[in-house]
Amino acid sequence: MNDTLLPDPAVHVAGAQEIAPDLLVVPDRGIPLVPNIGIVGGTEAVLVVDTGMGTANAEQVLALASEVAKGRRLYLTTTHYHPEHAFGAHVFDGHATYLANRAQAEDLAVKGAGYLEMFRGFGAPVADRLDTGVRVAAPDVVYDGGYDLDLGGRTVRLRPTGRGHTKGDQVIEVPDAGVLFTGDLAESGQFAIFPWFPPHDTDVSGTGWLTVMESLSADGHRTVVPGHGAVGGPQILADIRDYLRELRDETWRRRDSAMGESEIVAEVRALMIERHPEWAGQEWIDKGVGCLCTEHPTAADLEDS
Repeated sequence: MNDTLLPDPAVHVAGAQEIAPDLLVVPDRGIPLVPNIGIVGGTEAVLVVDTGMGTANAEQVLALASEVAKGRRLYLTTTHYHPEHAFGAHVFDGHATYLANRAQAEDLAVKGAGYLEMFRGFGAPVADRLDTGVRVAAPDVVYDGGYDLDLGGRTVRLRPTGRGHTKGDQVIEVPDAGVLFTGDLAESGQFAIFPWFPPHDTDVSGTGWLTVMESLSADGHRTVVPGHGAVGGPQILADIRDYLRELRDETWRRRDSAMGESEIVAEVRALMIERHPEWAGQEWIDKGVGCLCTEHPTAADLEDS
């Protein structure tokens, strides 16, 4: 990655959109490494979902959330530990209670510092956002099995999903509004982001991710806020579910024939681009194939099943 590929990952809170009563989304505007950010209000408290990358972005988000809250208590949660989603949480210290599921808290503690240094190598605009003042914050509240957060007249459900895009993914459900925040379990108009970087990071699971998406796509959410890309309906979930299934089936079909991985990558990449020519992020197809090659059932696995 370099400066020409990665523009400044700046959050623009002026573009915040109300998608349901007392529920705002700050859209990513199609900029790489900028997430969709949520601000969800009840009568007593307001929850922020994801922070943007670095101090300056998170300060904007905190200022907007404080303006929206008008004295209501503030909470923060993050969908997973990757830098654009969680590496502004330090700004909320003393202003909001930071909640996260246990697997994500462990990711932050174990892998956060390494990701901070890695992303600082992605060119000057990203490095500037991750200046020396940025640190990986530890959650104030860590939970197992999910957390129901009462905001006053509105309960928000924080639900760990199990291993998918990362070990510590969680989704945020706003049941009264039919809204689901997915983090990077789902993107719209983009191939699934597989952070598959062996031997350094192999936590992503294509098969686990597919299981998660099969469950989410059956849950009846009306509005889906993806980690990146335009807010939409349940078709976002169905599209990622179907893509992951295609990617698995096409990869494993070729693996069954003892085809070499480089040839599998080339063939499956071409096929996925042909099927989804309008999607961005074609570079993630290769990573997904690599991941799924390692998850291919062996003959021994099949005998045991």
